[in-house]
Formats: sequence, structure tokens, C-alpha cells
Amino acid sequence: MGGALARGFALGTLISTSDIYISNPSTPKLEALKKEFPEINTTTNNRETLPTADLVILAVKPWKVEEVLNECKPHMDYSRQAVASMVGGLDISQLSKWLDKGDGVLPATYLIIPNTAIAAMSSMTFIASERSTAAKDAELLNIFKELGDAMLVDEGHIPAGTSLASCGIAYALRYIRAAMEGGVELGFRADDAKRIVIQTLRGATDILERNNSHPEVEIDRVTTPGGLTIKGLNAMEAAGFTHSVIEGLRASTKR
Repeated sequence: MGGALARGFALGTLISTSDIYISNPSTPKLEALKKEFPEINTTTNNRETLPTADLVILAVKPWKVEEVLNECKPHMDYSRQAVASMVGGLDISQLSKWLDKGDGVLPATYLIIPNTAIAAMSSMTFIASERSTAAKDAELLNIFKELGDAMLVDEGHIPAGTSLASCGIAYALRYIRAAMEGGVELGFRADDAKRIVIQTLRGATDILERNNSHPEVEIDRVTTPGGLTIKGLNAMEAAGFTHSVIEGLRASTKR
């Protein structure tokens, strides 16, 4: 996700590529980023990214967060630097404890949950904040809206947002894979089936956005009495389609 975010920022227009600093212990990953975006600043030393940073984004595994913050926080200026976490399952309360230098001063803190489509500037991103201002929230929201769409939510909605959009992109891809397999069974080559399904989904989302309608309204428009579509829909429901989707979302929502 860190690499995906860096690529999205670099493709956007609101942040200069030369203002992006990436730290990663993996030299090959850094080299791959530099090959794509030569102006990105890369290092294997976390502390080298800090002096000029306005926003420090944590994109590490959950068990590495405390270690990384213990290394970085002595070199951070909370009066001008905000901290954001992209770490799934980490709440602001725990993040604040790890950020505390012992003087009670804490930075503006964010939870940012995008999905991997951010690398293609097509993410759905959720943002929760604490100790921030409306102006700072609006600025960050604007940045992430350029990378797809973004929504400022209370922290309590972050787990559901993670399930719907971050995990949800995998669920959408699983549908595409299933539909491709069906297309192959029906006689199409796999690449052609993928092309057909992708364009069909693109059309479905475009219709919903253009008409600002409920999915069921658009379903009714294509479903005729005794027709093929209703037969297919009923067969999918009999196999547990809607129930499976809801159960998957519930299972992936941390409580």
C-alpha cells in the first residue's frame, strides 16, 4: 500500500513529485519507484525523510509501528508535522500512546484507509482525524479526492470502510474472476471475457453515477417478465449471492 500511495501521489498534480520522500528497507522496491518516477526521493533510513515533511505517513505492518515511531518521534516536530497511519486495525488511541514523547504534546493524527487502486488514481479512501482542524482536514481530503474519491468519517466507521473499499476491491475482483470463468464456459476466450466483464461493470457504475439512482432501479430496467435476466438473478440468489456478499463484509469488519 505504501508503494501504491507513492505512485498515486506522483501521478497527481497537487503534490510535486520532488516533495515525496519514501523510506523502505527494501532497496529493490525503492529502485522500482525511482525507475518510474526519478524525482521521488528514496532512502533506507527513516530519519532522512523527516526534516522537511509536513505529513508523515506510516505504511508498515502492524507489528512494526511502535518500533518505527520510537525511531522517528525524537526527530519530529509535532507543532508543524501531522502523522497519518495506513495500518489496518490500528486505532488513534493506540497510535497516540506510541507518539507520546512524554511531554503530553501530540500531533494532528489521521487514519487513512485507501485501497490498492490508489496507484491508478481510482481509490476509495476513508479518513478519520484527531487534534486536527477543519482546514487541515479539507486539505487532506482534497489530496485524496484527486486519487479517486475520499470521505471524511468518524473513527467508528473506519472498520466498515475498510471492509467495503479496502477489502472490497478484492471482492469486486473475485466477481470479475468468477464472471470470466463463466464467460469461458460459455465459449469466450479468457482475455475477451475479462474485457467484456470490465466494460460491463464500468457501464453499471457509470449508469448509477449519471442517474444518481438505486441499483434496483437500474436492475428493473433490464429485467423483463419471463426474460433471461430474471432467470439469472434468481439462480444467483438461490446460490446465496447477496447473503455471501454481506457475510463476507461482516467477516472482514473488525469489531
